[in-house]
Amino acid sequence: MLELTGWGDILRGVVILYWLLAIYLFRQSVRKSSTRPGKILSGVLVALLFGFFPLKSCVDEALYVRDYKARLAKAEVIFNERCKTAGERIYRTVEGVEGIVLVKLRPYYFTRKMGYDPYDKGTLDPYGNVGEYGHDDEYILSFFLGRNYAGRLDKDSGSKTGYSYVDVKDPFDGQRYRYTANWWRDPKWDQKTASILRLGRAPISDPISRYGVTFEDLTTQEERALWVAGGALKVIDLNTNEVLAERIGYMFDRGQGANIATRQPWTHAREWSCPRPAPARDFVEKILKIKD
Repeated sequence: MLELTGWGDILRGVVILYWLLAIYLFRQSVRKSSTRPGKILSGVLVALLFGFFPLKSCVDEALYVRDYKARLAKAEVIFNERCKTAGERIYRTVEGVEGIVLVKLRPYYFTRKMGYDPYDKGTLDPYGNVGEYGHDDEYILSFFLGRNYAGRLDKDSGSKTGYSYVDVKDPFDGQRYRYTANWWRDPKWDQKTASILRLGRAPISDPISRYGVTFEDLTTQEERALWVAGGALKVIDLNTNEVLAERIGYMFDRGQGANIATRQPWTHAREWSCPRPAPARDFVEKILKIKD
């Protein structure tokens, strides 16, 4: 793990200095002792003093590696088994959709002190939260964005945007809001600075859109203990509760929660996922076709 952080070379240098100091003190203690028993005793004391911590460290490291390998092997078995049920399932599509309802929002731990935390083993739906458009206003904004020449969501694209509106219920004040988005630029900005797509919202009494997007966590406490996470994204007909489509995905962290040098376990888990996490908008748009 340390080799990935840049701390490996520094620690190797510290270890070299440690043993040079140990050798120096060993030689000095033996040299200054006037009797043979004294030389032996002083040498043994220095050896014990400097050898205890490295020996303890080696034992601790061996135990950690043994435990890590056991947990990793168990996590891989669970992950591979869960992946058999992963994938996209589309049962029905709808044409000409103007707006949607986000049944649940994804707050971010660092802005709301709750919700998704990339360092927390038990955090909210890591599979669905990972990525630029996984949480907070970015999650809402993703449903308004246009796409670039490669078909990826693009905040700066001047092409056709996404849905016309998104209805949500704010989990903090309980009020329903309708979000819209408009291209905006500050008059004080340089002329070369492009406009940005900015969210706006207004209170509403009830959502008008018939179709909603929701998510749920699929993992157990045992699986989370092994840094395995899974989530389901669902598109539903709010009038009939019919599930129009669902995307199920899993991922796990091979580092088993290692966070050395600010390593984010759930962010790294994207490299071991099925299928690879993608913005919710990418899936939703396959089912709820945006009105021209």
